[in-house]
Amino acid sequence: MSGGRGPYYYTVWTPAAPPLATHRTSRTELAHITVAFVVLTACLVIILSGHSFLESGTLASIISPVPIYWFVIALAAALTGFIAHEMAHKFVARRLGYWAEFRMWPMGLLLALISSAGGLLFAAPGATMVQGMDPRDVQGWGQTGVAGPITNLLFATVFYVGSVGTVLLHSGLFAPLLFLAMINTLFATFNLLPFGLLDGAKVYRWGVGRWLVVFIVSAAFFGLAYIAFYSYGSPLLAW
Repeated sequence: MSGGRGPYYYTVWTPAAPPLATHRTSRTELAHITVAFVVLTACLVIILSGHSFLESGTLASIISPVPIYWFVIALAAALTGFIAHEMAHKFVARRLGYWAEFRMWPMGLLLALISSAGGLLFAAPGATMVQGMDPRDVQGWGQTGVAGPITNLLFATVFYVGSVGTVLLHSGLFAPLLFLAMINTLFATFNLLPFGLLDGAKVYRWGVGRWLVVFIVSAAFFGLAYIAFYSYGSPLLAW
């Protein structure tokens, strides 16, 4: 999810001395994104393995060992759903000529840990901060905002197609691939909601038509992945 002074990213406009877009990735950014990545991965492991307090009834289960494949799935979900999403924001902002770096949100990370321990993950791990972009530049903010959800949809497409291929080959890999497709579409759809400082609000201000197309595609894809995973257990639905 995206973030800022809370769960979303923001801008500081300094037109007299705009920051350089060619800056190197700082140690601060690397530290922040590493901490956020580790925490989010841990939260996903708790949820995926069924070791939450809500599901097991004991706090000890949260720290009990889990199979390695849960870690692999959680790592893939965090890398594609979260890291790639935030880096897409950063890449587009820098291509437009602005300073951009990720910053974690400690309260959001704590909330993620608490909610995952309870069996329901609410993740607001941090944000891609953008500096120098005029708040009135609706196109720039729209392009930067939509980059994250589109990246999630691209990964979801790869995972879904991969899931179809593996189920046709009678491989058990179709299930985690389908799950990863669902997670990425969930990230995209949630962030495209046109409220507050979410990505969707920026895209909506850029153009209602643009937002509507992307949101409908994302929501429909999420619905498909959700039904396929939970109702049919197969990306081919009737398979």
